Amino acid sequence: MKNVFADVVVDLQYGDCGKGKVVHHLASSGDYSLVMRFNGGSNAGHTIYHRGKKFVTHLVPAGVFHGIKSVVGGGCVINAEKFLREIDQLEEAGIEASKLVKVCYNAHVTTDRHMEEESSELKIGTTRTGNGPTYRDKHARSGVRAEEIASLNRFLIDPYLALKYEGGTGVALMEGAQGFGLDIDWGDYPYVSSSNCTVAAAVNAGVPPQNIRRVIGVAKPYVTYVGARDFAGNHPALQQLQLVGEEYGATTGRPRQCNWLSVPQLIKGANINGVNTLIFNKTDVMQNVGAYMLFPDWKTENVKEFDNMSDFQEYVEFYLRNACPLLEEIIWSSSPHEI
Repeated sequence: MKNVFADVVVDLQYGDCGKGKVVHHLASSGDYSLVMRFNGGSNAGHTIYHRGKKFVTHLVPAGVFHGIKSVVGGGCVINAEKFLREIDQLEEAGIEASKLVKVCYNAHVTTDRHMEEESSELKIGTTRTGNGPTYRDKHARSGVRAEEIASLNRFLIDPYLALKYEGGTGVALMEGAQGFGLDIDWGDYPYVSSSNCTVAAAVNAGVPPQNIRRVIGVAKPYVTYVGARDFAGNHPALQQLQLVGEEYGATTGRPRQCNWLSVPQLIKGANINGVNTLIFNKTDVMQNVGAYMLFPDWKTENVKEFDNMSDFQEYVEFYLRNACPLLEEIIWSSSPHEI
C-alpha cells in the first residue's frame, strides 16, 4: 500500500497548446500505470495522432491509446451520452476504451437541462456544452454525480483507491484541460472556464502535493484564444499564424484569435504551477510564417521584434530561467502531429 507518485501536465496559456500531444507522448514511455484527467468536461478537446490516425477526444484521457488505465477524475464534469459515444468511437477504431477507461464516482454529470441553459450563452463565448451550470450546481450542492447514473455504473471507480493502491509503476500522469488563462481563479475573469486549470486541481484529485515529481507546462511561441472578447492583434502575420497553424477549436471548430506571446504572463503561469519542464509546441508554425514578436512586459502596446527564431528563443529562455526558479528544462517542439 502506497500513495501513487505523479507527473502533472498543465497548459500555461488559453488551452489549445498541444497537451494531448504531450500526454500521448509521455504515456508511450511505459513509466505510468494510470492517466487521470483532473478538470474540465466535454468543452475540452485533445487532438491526438496515434499510429498515423487523427483522434479528437473530449473526455477520455490520452493514456487509453497506450493500453493504460485512463480515469476521468472527480474534478471533471461528464456528459454521459457524449462519454459513451466517445467510448464507442474509440472501440470502433480498435482502442480498448471500454476496458481501460474509468470514471470517478464523484465526478458531476452534465444534464440536458444544463446544456439547454447554456445553449444561448454569448457574453463569455463558451462552448455551450453545459459545463458552467454543471459546476454551479456542484458548488450549490444540488448536482448529480456519476454514481447516480446507471449507464456509467460499469465505469465507476473510487479515486482514492485507484491512487492509493495502484499497481504497476505506481506513477500517475495527470492530464489537465483548458489553460492557466482560463482558470476560474487566475484567468482573465469573467472570460474563463468554470474549473480550476492549475496543479492545485491535480492535488484535489487525490495526489499528495509532496508526491508530485514534476510539472510539465505546455505553451506556444504565440498565443491563441477562443471566446467572445476581443483578443486578436492587428498585425497581418497573426492571420498567417492562424492559417498555417490551423488554429480552429477542436470542440467547436471556431477560429482561434491569435496574438503574440506575453512573457510576463507565461512567467506568472509557470511560477504559480511550479513548472519544472516547459514545452513550446508549434515552433514550426512561427518559423513558417517568419514573424518573431512578443510582449516583453505587461504593457500590451510594447511589441519586441526579432530577426529569427534563434534570437526569439534566446530572449524567452533568458527571462524564463531568471524569473522561474523551479524551471529546469525548456523544449521547443513542432506541430502536434509531429512527435
